[in-house]
Amino acid sequence: MLICLTASHKNADFTALEALATADAKAMPSSLASHPAVDGAVVISTCNRFEVYLDVDADEHRAPEIALSAAAAALGEHHPEAMAPLADGDAAEHLFAVAAGLESVVVGEGEIAGQVRRALASAQRAGTTSPQLERLFQRASETQRGIKNRTGLGEAGRSIVRLGLDLASARVDWSQARVLLVGTGRFAAVSLAELRRRGAERIEVWSPSGRERFARSHGIPAVDGRDAALAVAMADVVVTCTSADHHVVDAALIREGRARLAATHAHPGAEPAAAHAGCPIGLGAGGDAATCPLHHGGHEAACPVDHGRPAQVVVDMGLPRNVDPDVRDVHGIELLDLETIRLHAPLEHLTATDDARAIVQKAARRFERGTEERRVAPAITALRQHVEEALEAELARVAKRGTEEERKVAEQALRHFAGVLLHKPTVRARELAADGRHDDFLAAVDALFGIDDVA
Repeated sequence: MLICLTASHKNADFTALEALATADAKAMPSSLASHPAVDGAVVISTCNRFEVYLDVDADEHRAPEIALSAAAAALGEHHPEAMAPLADGDAAEHLFAVAAGLESVVVGEGEIAGQVRRALASAQRAGTTSPQLERLFQRASETQRGIKNRTGLGEAGRSIVRLGLDLASARVDWSQARVLLVGTGRFAAVSLAELRRRGAERIEVWSPSGRERFARSHGIPAVDGRDAALAVAMADVVVTCTSADHHVVDAALIREGRARLAATHAHPGAEPAAAHAGCPIGLGAGGDAATCPLHHGGHEAACPVDHGRPAQVVVDMGLPRNVDPDVRDVHGIELLDLETIRLHAPLEHLTATDDARAIVQKAARRFERGTEERRVAPAITALRQHVEEALEAELARVAKRGTEEERKVAEQALRHFAGVLLHKPTVRARELAADGRHDDFLAAVDALFGIDDVA
């Protein structure tokens, strides 16, 4: 049976999803497939869901239990209290809906289709797929493409990145804003494209892991890790999207950067040192850093180092969180994380969504019929072989009698009769399979012909 175990923004809280995000998704399929009853495993891990798809060698009563046991063993401490199990047709319908973006925070978002394809590719490299899982994920991609071409869902939907930056747009003039992008992966590339689409030009990138290729390939300045705190303090907008399993930005880093910025007063738009009587960060005439409230401790509210901006916006796209929630305690910081972004997710585009759902349901029914037919295929093959052996025996007997012409006529008649004889059982087998009654056909073949090794 196909079993899907799913934890997403719809049935798990953010803490559970964050814990699952720290699991090693690349190693997970191999761990799952090591279970003796699991024939194949594929894992989808994104910022809002963690799903396990298993091909389990067990009946409908035992398969969900085996799947849950295999997942618990593979996930260990990361295993949440509950991962909802879905079987066969329900699992297929769910994956098809996921691939189409129907189960996303932002309905119709485009990134999930690529994530589903990459999940299958990762399992293929690990050697943990099965013919049934291959067929399931291929049909999911086909269904997603059909929905994209036949409905307006893709146009109506928006990605998490787009939504997060849209929320920041109400607070930021992108053409003037200084932006620090934290991260250099695929998500960072999407974020950079969206920032540029909004007119952002002053963009720097900081790679906590020290990767410099991203900056060179995208034509933007790279921030040295030693200057990360200062870069964070100088940015009007900080966008984080790394795969790190720890916080890369926290209150301490921001405060360190602000202290360094205040000490040098080297902020954008700084005036010559002789004209500091009205300095926004508290420096007196002559630029004496000693008069800055930051150097007297505990007076941060009077020295936000905001340089005239209403707030410094931090957009955290990471799961687990890239930004420690304690940054909310820092004066002048506004944090937009995934939890906040979810609360502002737009309503579904009803017409497009309904059309897409109908396509998903039809595709799932077609997939399930194909699955059931494959279950009776060995029995049909065995029945055909049984009839073929009887036919060959009869042809051998007929070959000893009559003329050559009579033998040809007899052979043609017998072969036609065998085909007619097999046609009805073959059609009936597929009908029973489509109704979920493949066991009835297997039992009948066993009872009538003694063929009992094809289940």
